[in-house]
Amino acid sequence: GILRVTAEDKGTGNKNKITITNDQNRLTPEEIERMVTDAEKFADEDKKLKERIDARNELESYAYSLKNQIGDKEKLGGKLSPEDKETIEKAVEEKIEWLESHQDGDIEEFKAQKKELEEVVQPIVGKLYGGAGPPPGEEEAAGEKDEL
Repeated sequence: GILRVTAEDKGTGNKNKITITNDQNRLTPEEIERMVTDAEKFADEDKKLKERIDARNELESYAYSLKNQIGDKEKLGGKLSPEDKETIEKAVEEKIEWLESHQDGDIEEFKAQKKELEEVVQPIVGKLYGGAGPPPGEEEAAGEKDEL
Protein backbone atom coordinates (compact mmCIF):
# COMPACT_ATOMS: atom_id res chain seq x y z
CA GLY A 1 0.00 0.00 0.00
CA ILE A 2 0.92 3.63 -0.40
CA LEU A 3 -0.14 4.83 3.02
CA ARG A 4 -1.40 3.21 6.21
CA VAL A 5 -3.42 5.36 8.58
CA THR A 6 -4.57 4.40 12.06
CA ALA A 7 -6.95 6.56 14.08
CA GLU A 8 -8.03 6.07 17.67
CA ASP A 9 -10.80 7.86 19.53
CA LYS A 10 -9.32 8.45 23.00
CA GLY A 11 -12.78 8.82 24.52
CA THR A 12 -14.28 5.54 23.33
CA GLY A 13 -11.14 3.59 22.56
CA ASN A 14 -12.42 2.78 19.05
CA LYS A 15 -9.66 2.19 16.50
CA ASN A 16 -9.83 2.21 12.72
CA LYS A 17 -7.19 1.48 10.11
CA ILE A 18 -7.09 2.13 6.40
CA THR A 19 -4.50 1.28 3.78
CA ILE A 20 -4.48 3.41 0.67
CA THR A 21 -3.35 1.62 -2.46
CA ASN A 22 -2.78 2.66 -6.06
CA ASP A 23 -4.48 -0.33 -7.70
CA GLN A 24 -5.69 1.53 -10.78
CA ASN A 25 -2.61 3.75 -11.24
CA ARG A 26 -4.57 6.95 -10.71
CA LEU A 27 -1.69 8.72 -8.97
CA THR A 28 1.74 9.52 -10.30
CA PRO A 29 4.77 8.75 -8.12
CA GLU A 30 5.19 12.53 -7.64
CA GLU A 31 1.63 12.87 -6.35
CA ILE A 32 2.15 9.94 -3.99
CA GLU A 33 5.41 11.45 -2.70
CA ARG A 34 3.71 14.83 -2.15
CA MET A 35 0.88 13.18 -0.21
CA VAL A 36 3.33 11.26 1.98
CA THR A 37 5.30 14.46 2.63
CA ASP A 38 2.09 16.32 3.52
CA ALA A 39 1.05 13.52 5.88
CA GLU A 40 4.42 13.68 7.67
CA LYS A 41 4.22 17.48 7.91
CA PHE A 42 0.72 17.33 9.38
CA ALA A 43 1.79 14.64 11.86
CA ASP A 44 4.53 16.98 13.14
CA GLU A 45 2.06 19.86 13.40
CA ASP A 46 -0.41 17.63 15.26
CA LYS A 47 2.32 16.53 17.68
CA LYS A 48 3.30 20.15 18.40
CA LEU A 49 -0.34 21.11 18.91
CA LYS A 50 -0.85 18.19 21.31
CA GLU A 51 2.25 19.20 23.32
CA ARG A 52 1.00 22.80 23.54
CA ILE A 53 -2.45 21.66 24.67
CA ASP A 54 -0.90 19.28 27.24
CA ALA A 55 1.24 22.11 28.67
CA ARG A 56 -1.83 24.37 28.88
CA ASN A 57 -3.86 21.63 30.55
CA GLU A 58 -1.10 20.99 33.11
CA LEU A 59 -1.08 24.63 34.16
CA GLU A 60 -4.87 24.83 34.20
CA SER A 61 -5.25 21.61 36.23
CA TYR A 62 -2.60 22.69 38.73
CA ALA A 63 -4.17 26.13 39.22
CA TYR A 64 -7.72 24.82 39.66
CA SER A 65 -6.59 21.97 41.90
CA LEU A 66 -4.87 24.49 44.18
CA LYS A 67 -7.92 26.74 44.11
CA ASN A 68 -10.13 23.83 45.23
CA GLN A 69 -7.68 22.69 47.93
CA ILE A 70 -7.39 26.19 49.36
CA GLY A 71 -11.17 26.55 49.45
CA ASP A 72 -11.56 23.28 51.36
CA LYS A 73 -11.25 23.81 55.12
CA GLU A 74 -10.72 20.05 55.58
CA LYS A 75 -7.67 20.08 53.32
CA LEU A 76 -5.02 22.68 52.55
CA GLY A 77 -7.36 25.62 53.19
CA GLY A 78 -7.67 24.73 56.87
CA LYS A 79 -3.93 24.29 57.42
CA LEU A 80 -2.57 27.53 55.97
CA SER A 81 -2.06 30.80 57.80
CA PRO A 82 -4.29 33.60 56.46
CA GLU A 83 -1.24 35.26 54.89
CA ASP A 84 -0.06 32.10 53.12
CA LYS A 85 -3.58 31.32 51.97
CA GLU A 86 -3.91 34.82 50.51
CA THR A 87 -0.51 34.54 48.79
CA ILE A 88 -1.50 31.28 47.09
CA GLU A 89 -5.00 32.54 46.22
CA LYS A 90 -3.54 35.63 44.59
CA ALA A 91 -0.98 33.60 42.60
CA VAL A 92 -3.65 31.11 41.48
CA GLU A 93 -6.04 33.88 40.38
CA GLU A 94 -3.23 35.57 38.43
CA LYS A 95 -2.53 32.34 36.56
CA ILE A 96 -6.21 31.67 35.84
CA GLU A 97 -6.58 35.22 34.49
CA TRP A 98 -3.40 34.75 32.45
CA LEU A 99 -4.79 31.50 31.00
CA GLU A 100 -8.04 33.22 30.01
CA SER A 101 -6.19 35.99 28.18
CA HIS A 102 -3.54 33.72 26.59
CA GLN A 103 -5.59 30.91 25.06
CA ASP A 104 -3.04 30.59 22.24
CA GLY A 105 0.13 30.79 24.32
CA ASP A 106 3.04 28.58 23.35
CA ILE A 107 4.44 25.59 25.23
CA GLU A 108 7.26 27.56 26.84
CA GLU A 109 4.87 30.24 28.13
CA PHE A 110 2.58 27.65 29.74
CA LYS A 111 5.54 25.85 31.35
CA ALA A 112 7.00 29.14 32.62
CA GLN A 113 3.66 30.15 34.16
CA LYS A 114 3.33 26.77 35.90
CA LYS A 115 6.90 27.05 37.22
CA GLU A 116 6.16 30.54 38.60
CA LEU A 117 3.09 29.20 40.40
CA GLU A 118 5.06 26.25 41.80
CA GLU A 119 7.74 28.65 43.07
CA VAL A 120 5.08 30.49 45.10
CA VAL A 121 3.25 27.40 46.37
CA GLN A 122 6.00 24.89 47.14
CA PRO A 123 7.79 26.87 49.88
CA ILE A 124 4.46 27.48 51.64
CA VAL A 125 3.32 23.87 51.39
CA GLY A 126 6.83 22.74 52.34
CA LYS A 127 6.47 24.59 55.66
CA LEU A 128 3.38 22.51 56.47
CA TYR A 129 5.31 19.31 55.98
CA GLY A 130 8.38 20.41 57.87
CA GLY A 131 10.38 21.33 54.80
CA ALA A 132 10.34 17.75 53.54
CA GLY A 133 10.89 18.98 50.00
CA PRO A 134 8.61 18.96 47.03
CA PRO A 135 5.59 16.66 46.94
CA PRO A 136 6.00 13.25 45.26
CA GLY A 137 6.34 13.53 41.52
CA GLU A 138 7.82 17.04 41.69
CA GLU A 139 11.42 16.02 42.43
CA GLU A 140 12.63 16.69 38.90
CA ALA A 141 10.96 20.09 38.79
CA ALA A 142 12.83 21.05 41.96
CA GLY A 143 16.12 19.91 40.49
CA GLU A 144 16.85 17.54 43.37
CA LYS A 145 17.55 14.45 41.33
CA ASP A 146 20.24 12.04 42.46
CA GLU A 147 21.68 9.75 39.85
CA LEU A 148 23.25 6.42 40.73
